[in-house]
Amino acid sequence: MLPQILLCGDIVWMSLEKVEAMFEGLADIVQMNSSNRADFLASFQSGGKHERVVGIYRRNMSAYSIGTFDKNLIEGLPSIVKWVAHNGAGYDQVDVHACKNKGIFVSNVPNAVDDATATTALYLVISCLRHFSYAERSLRAGQWKTSISARNTYDLTSRTLGILGLGGIGLRLAHLAHAFPMRIVYHSRRRNPKAPEWCEYVDNIDTLCQQADVLSLHVPLNQATEKIIGEREIRLLKRGSVIVNTARGMVVDQEAMIKALEDGHLSSVGLDVFPNEPEVDPRLMKFRQNVLLPHMGTETSDTEAAMELQALTNLRDFLKTGQGKDIVPEMRA
Repeated sequence: MLPQILLCGDIVWMSLEKVEAMFEGLADIVQMNSSNRADFLASFQSGGKHERVVGIYRRNMSAYSIGTFDKNLIEGLPSIVKWVAHNGAGYDQVDVHACKNKGIFVSNVPNAVDDATATTALYLVISCLRHFSYAERSLRAGQWKTSISARNTYDLTSRTLGILGLGGIGLRLAHLAHAFPMRIVYHSRRRNPKAPEWCEYVDNIDTLCQQADVLSLHVPLNQATEKIIGEREIRLLKRGSVIVNTARGMVVDQEAMIKALEDGHLSSVGLDVFPNEPEVDPRLMKFRQNVLLPHMGTETSDTEAAMELQALTNLRDFLKTGQGKDIVPEMRA
């Protein structure tokens, strides 16, 4: 009998027939229909409907029924499970360290989201500096820019964009913003060899914050990056600066950010992510110049179709060769 691949979340962009064709001769495709975690874990037991599952395709939507892939869930999986293919660039809903201890590899889809997320960040940069979102809301309210002042809006040209995390998304944003042109500075754990000569590397976050007119965040959420931008870093930014976040809400200290908005140290923020989604702190909405989106970073048909295919391809490659192409950094040798 063939092993099984378990779909934790719907297939949206491909037909189930095409998915089955991808794995023909390699594995049987089975769909999760568990309504809770206990039923999910029980399905892997001997004689259960998922007893031959060796790899799991995971979408964040599955958390509504079985929760995140936390330590408790991972430890409940049988030893036969060897791969979790996460459909997303950010994988904070998967306990990678628990997977590693269990001998389960985790892959994500890092490159498929670069363009969609970078253009979301670019929109936030433009709209925060020019108050375009604020102006549109004024027009719809019949005010015809009565609340908009040129004294509080700025061109992008010659402003400094600081990028924290020059991976695929950050690098794509750098290219887009350079066209205005903006001056681009960045900090990452290491220099990006793909960075062009006009993309200036700084070796610490303090220097990045001190130089940036706009700080755009592109780091994964983990123990090292939670609240990596806190009170101290925010106060190192120039007065009147902007923070843009398309990464994860928890990489910024929200209380410190709101305090800086209240006393005018930050002129505005552009956020596509929040600490407790879908909840949004109502204090953020009091500042009409803020630009707030409901996690739209990858919400395009092109990107989501590419993400789905890439995640499934990682599982197929695992079955064919024993290794998928997009293992998360924590698991690379």
